[in-house]
Amino acid sequence: MARRETTLKLSVGSGLRLRWQVVFVLFATLFAASCAEIKQPQPEAFISKTKPPLKQEVRWSNGNTPKSFDPAKALAAPETDVVRAIYEGLTTLDPKTLDALPAVAESWSSEDGRVWTFRLRDGARWTNGKPVTAKNFVDSWKRLPALSPDATHRELFSNIKGLGDEAAKAAELSAGPAEKKTAALPSNLPEKSAAAPKPEERGENRAREDSHGESEKKTAATSAGVEAISDLELRVELMRPDPDFPKLVANPVFFPVYDKAAELDSTDAEPPEVSNGPFTVITSDKTGVVLERSKTYWNKNAVAPQRVVFVPHATADAALEAYKNGDIDVLTNAAFSPLALKLLAPYDDFRQTTHSAINLYEVNTNNKILADRRVREALAISIDRQKIAEGELDGSTSPATRFLPTESPDAAAGLVFDAERAKELLERSGFPDGENFPALRLVVNRNDAQQRIARTAARMWKQNLNIDVNVVPVETSEIEAVRAAGDYDLLRRGVVLPTTDEVVAMQTIFGTEKKMTSPEVPGGPLVQQPMPSPTPIPHLLTDPAASDQLPPVVAAQPYSQEAALYDLSAIPIYFPRSFALIKPYVTGFELNSLDAVVLTEVKIDPNWQPAASN
Repeated sequence: MARRETTLKLSVGSGLRLRWQVVFVLFATLFAASCAEIKQPQPEAFISKTKPPLKQEVRWSNGNTPKSFDPAKALAAPETDVVRAIYEGLTTLDPKTLDALPAVAESWSSEDGRVWTFRLRDGARWTNGKPVTAKNFVDSWKRLPALSPDATHRELFSNIKGLGDEAAKAAELSAGPAEKKTAALPSNLPEKSAAAPKPEERGENRAREDSHGESEKKTAATSAGVEAISDLELRVELMRPDPDFPKLVANPVFFPVYDKAAELDSTDAEPPEVSNGPFTVITSDKTGVVLERSKTYWNKNAVAPQRVVFVPHATADAALEAYKNGDIDVLTNAAFSPLALKLLAPYDDFRQTTHSAINLYEVNTNNKILADRRVREALAISIDRQKIAEGELDGSTSPATRFLPTESPDAAAGLVFDAERAKELLERSGFPDGENFPALRLVVNRNDAQQRIARTAARMWKQNLNIDVNVVPVETSEIEAVRAAGDYDLLRRGVVLPTTDEVVAMQTIFGTEKKMTSPEVPGGPLVQQPMPSPTPIPHLLTDPAASDQLPPVVAAQPYSQEAALYDLSAIPIYFPRSFALIKPYVTGFELNSLDAVVLTEVKIDPNWQPAASN
């Protein structure tokens, strides 16, 4: 019996030990598996491993070939990228902070922000060896009004005395009726017509225009606020103070051109014969644009790249394939799909930033219903911008609760989504639950993404306000004609903001003569002058009575973002984002909101090596 008990005890003890051994083995296996999982090789840091080139040559794909080399006509990439490389203005922008830095002007000063004096550096030269003088800037800037409407961003120079709307009007009158451009309305919208003048009236009008045009040209020429005090001193007089004027003149529209630069007027995108930037054009054809470091540039020893090659690609897929294959070093201005952006996001050579541009719906306040500000605010705050940005645009944009992009464009300020308040506003304006509210027309360009966004906004208005909005697509080329004729209730616009200056940015969106509309006088102007900047603006959401109040009329001020948010003659929807792929051996290529790349800061690191994989 004792032997059996001993055997039983041994048997039980062995079973327990076996169980603990099994548990230990299982635990060790799981621990080893987890360690193996932790130690698994990480995904590649870069999209493709490419050895750095041995020479200082930057190969850059920034869209198609440029349509013009004229700095006054450079609106966006690829034109602005090439123009910034071959020309140089008074100032340039720090690519990180966007502060003004010396360029052709080595210094500047102003006592009141209205009269500025720029001191040009003695060593600045054109490629023909001649010095860059203050007179070159005077002649180039006085050329701008005559280029309207071809000159981009007229609002940039409208504050300079003698270069604003009066000078542009004088230049238009001097061109004669035959040279004036007219736009035709889309066939699917009603066209307005006017009676033609009689022959004798045409003669009288032409004589009157000629006389008036000569008078205006003479006035503009004598009162222009741009003066060459000496070869190296430029004096600029503004109509109103602008403390950020040195930043403003870093825009390509203010770059000087040599003499009359007749070749820039060619429709074949002919490069300039003479320029003053860090690079010069060597060749330009359908295969791309090749630049070389200028031998006459004042700071040539600080420019690392010996050559910059702009490689055109018709599609984003073609450009991405070239980047993966190592055929290009930098890729910008590519219209990647939202899915492609998600796939690219994890890689270290992928960069993105909020672009200085806005997509908005302009409101036709001549429509009696939309002249009521409460209706406009109801439309504005019943749109869920976050859903549009994340749903229809897959996170490739930032929701615009204001008109100007900031570090936090989706911050809880401005036009926050509030369906209940929107319903209340619509009821106070006489349309409870949308009853008897007429159907609106939202005109958008014939683009799949824009039509999807518009239909989503229309569904939100139906769901939140019970009103109908019909989406009317037209060709992109017809949008401005529709806007000019006023044949819309809501109109989609995309606006590129060329500067961080708030006043100029707001003028870019709304024009220089924007006036605020009054809910008491539908469609009528509150003041017959530029909109005053009320202080303070009643908060749109925290003050329920704000929608029925008008801000106090104060001294005339430029139209501000706060005034625009109160007025709501346009509804901001989203800010686009800029994307870039930059090889890790390329240094100094900074992506910023203005797409203002400073190539003098860029260089190739031939010694770069990828980090060893674990």
